[in-house]
Amino acid sequence: MKTGIIFDMDGTLWDSAKQVADAWSTITVPRLGRKVTQEDMYRTMGMPMDELAKAIFPDHELSELLPIMEVSGKVENDYLRKHGARIYPDVMETIELLAKTYPLYIVSNCQSGYIEAFLEYYHLEGYFKDFVCFGDNEKYKGDNIALIIERNRLERGIYVGDIQADYDAALAGGAEFIHAAYGFGSIREQVPRINAFKELPDLLDKL
Repeated sequence: MKTGIIFDMDGTLWDSAKQVADAWSTITVPRLGRKVTQEDMYRTMGMPMDELAKAIFPDHELSELLPIMEVSGKVENDYLRKHGARIYPDVMETIELLAKTYPLYIVSNCQSGYIEAFLEYYHLEGYFKDFVCFGDNEKYKGDNIALIIERNRLERGIYVGDIQADYDAALAGGAEFIHAAYGFGSIREQVPRINAFKELPDLLDKL
């Protein structure tokens, strides 16, 4: 059975909240008069970009926000490609180990270029077979999980994420779910969980 492991980004592989907030603020302060904070990012990371923009700037029209978010996203990608962010402990070593047994994938609600910035900074491009995000096709996470499963002909997909919306998306996309409990959120349902990324290989052996 071809089993693929599909990863969320924020709260699962790394924590880029501070770096993203700082990068966005260089654009939003002069254009919207408001700094984006690390707390804003923790509150909204995992949302599709249009929902995220409205959650942080509820007093502005989406038509005004989207062009600003597009520019902010490019600034963010450039920064992360050069400087990285706070990758969780043992991610790189565990990814290298997992790739010997499983095909690995990424699905995120981020903008185009964000996943690539992560992979390039940490030199992980060769370990992932495929990835897709909201910015690539404007499809929500559940649809993109299903897309990864379909175009890679997976018989079994397992999505690793940290928030309730990740669990909901996994179910919608036809994948099983593992909770990255060290991340940004909690899950209402009883699901398999890891408290550190390095626990993932042992848990997968048991599923």
